[in-house]
Amino acid sequence: MRVIVVGGGVVGTMHAWQAVERGHEVVQIEREAEARGASLRNFGQIWVSGRAGGEELDTALRARELWEAIGERVPGLGFRAIGSLTPVRNSRERAVAEAAAARPDAAARGYRLVTAEEARKINPALRGAFEAALWCERDAAVEPRTAQLHLREALKASGRYAFLPGREVREVLDNGAGPAAVRDDHGDVHQGDAVVLATGAWLSGLVRELVPDLPVRRVRLQMMQTAPLGEALTTSVADADSFRYYPAYTSRALDELNAGQAQAPIAAAHKMQLLMVQRQDGGLTIGDTHEYEHPFAFDTLEDPYTHLTEVVESFLGRPLPQIRRRWAGVYAQCTDTTRVVHRQQVADGVWLVTGPGGRGMTCSPAIAETTANELGW
Repeated sequence: MRVIVVGGGVVGTMHAWQAVERGHEVVQIEREAEARGASLRNFGQIWVSGRAGGEELDTALRARELWEAIGERVPGLGFRAIGSLTPVRNSRERAVAEAAAARPDAAARGYRLVTAEEARKINPALRGAFEAALWCERDAAVEPRTAQLHLREALKASGRYAFLPGREVREVLDNGAGPAAVRDDHGDVHQGDAVVLATGAWLSGLVRELVPDLPVRRVRLQMMQTAPLGEALTTSVADADSFRYYPAYTSRALDELNAGQAQAPIAAAHKMQLLMVQRQDGGLTIGDTHEYEHPFAFDTLEDPYTHLTEVVESFLGRPLPQIRRRWAGVYAQCTDTTRVVHRQQVADGVWLVTGPGGRGMTCSPAIAETTANELGW
């Protein structure tokens, strides 16, 4: 079988990986010289802990297994089974953590409520003030800015993979030449037995023509990265605002937190939470905000960065290293946020896979595996 994958981000690359693993030939087409969307602009977190139960958690747990297995074969991914800690500062926040640790699926997620002293043994860099923390053992991390590069190198070694950058697919063809074919903006036609459109947040042009009423929206976020911390941050770190954002923390205790403890004004205005991961070079990736209303601003705002800096410094008990990069990114999210992904056949032999939202980096291996299974690869 010959599979054409359109899109060079993590979702597209994982579809290429699944096809090559199953013995097929793959051509992957990317409109930029390198993928430049959400796949590179995220935390690199394999974030099991906050996922909703049922299909979403099952997908995240399967993806976590696949990431670890791929990481063993592709060391350049920088896969690290580091877990995460969410420090809590008061009784309301602690009650939400306690409710999470009491969930029926807590063991699958690796949830455990730990004391502040236990948290500092797990992550000695957390020297600031907090009274306890939710430990999530199943969380992990990879290096988002280089993951696709190393995955592609491994794919090329198979002898059944080609990467074609700088080509935008403009048209799906129905010319009788095969089950599926597309034409790019160079005028070249790429024929295959299946085409997967994994175009991320690029939802205009061809995607809009194929699915005018696509139930997917775009979400913009701001993030930043520091100079090396100078010590190991041995886990990912979140704050209690993440309880408000992730569905796994839904509980009566969360209702009481929302009713009795407002977010800081800046955090509320920008729909913020703290997520923080240390990169292999020692720097910290820190975020994030959420913007849903179009058109998006073209610039970044400083107030959210100031808020994040204050929260991080309160947990570390020390000044944050110099900020070296600030950026914004956009990802695609199903308008029904309970859906893991939007997967739709849009023409004979052509499938659109998009809309995982903030789950993309976490769930992409399992999303691609499901596509491959459903299509009979």
